[in-house]
Amino acid sequence: MVKNYKQKLWIFDFDGTLSPIVPDRRKATIDQACKKLLQELVVNPLYRVAVLSSRSLVDLSPRVQVPEVFLGGGSGAEWSIPGGHLLSVSGELEDRLNEVRQGTLPRIKKIPALPGIDVEDKKWSIALHIREASPESKKIFFRRLKQWKPKFKVRPLHGPEVIEIQFLPEINKTFGVRIFCEFNKFDPQSGTLVYAGDDENDALAMNFVLEKLGGIVFTVGEHPLVSGSRLVKIPSL
Repeated sequence: MVKNYKQKLWIFDFDGTLSPIVPDRRKATIDQACKKLLQELVVNPLYRVAVLSSRSLVDLSPRVQVPEVFLGGGSGAEWSIPGGHLLSVSGELEDRLNEVRQGTLPRIKKIPALPGIDVEDKKWSIALHIREASPESKKIFFRRLKQWKPKFKVRPLHGPEVIEIQFLPEINKTFGVRIFCEFNKFDPQSGTLVYAGDDENDALAMNFVLEKLGGIVFTVGEHPLVSGSRLVKIPSL
């Protein structure tokens, strides 16, 4: 029997998925073919479309600019909902975040005190960009990272030329997928979810989408991130 999909959710990572990776992360822009795809998808009344990024919401929003798209910043801790509504995680999780940041951030910032390594504070995580570092700087950086013993439980996640440290391990893109499904009262028995991404944070979400939701996942890159992922080599494809 062919499954009748009544609803379809689409979730896209931003950097490396909708936007080509660039040397300066501040200059990342959405690929125009990808923006056109988003604009075409949101026209279908049965589709709901999200861009889910570890960037902060205030950083992500001006880079997408498709009003009908849900925007999830901080891996899903912050959301902009079509219609102008803003939502953010608060309460106990935010209290824990502040505690971990205060106890961890100064120590993290000492790790990459090397030429060519850029530190990006995203509130819910901190990204250590190593694309512009020399081979020797990278070697020292990874040795320091291996020796680092954080006071709190955090989660380092790897991406193309970047290490991202999640201050709260449970706030990752799987968390963001769950939130997006709740927003849309998604039932995997009568709908499907499509996810596209390119790094380890995305891989966590991909496994959840495949194993728990029976969805479809795409890796943007040279090699599939998870078993069962379909491969797209560059964002414009």
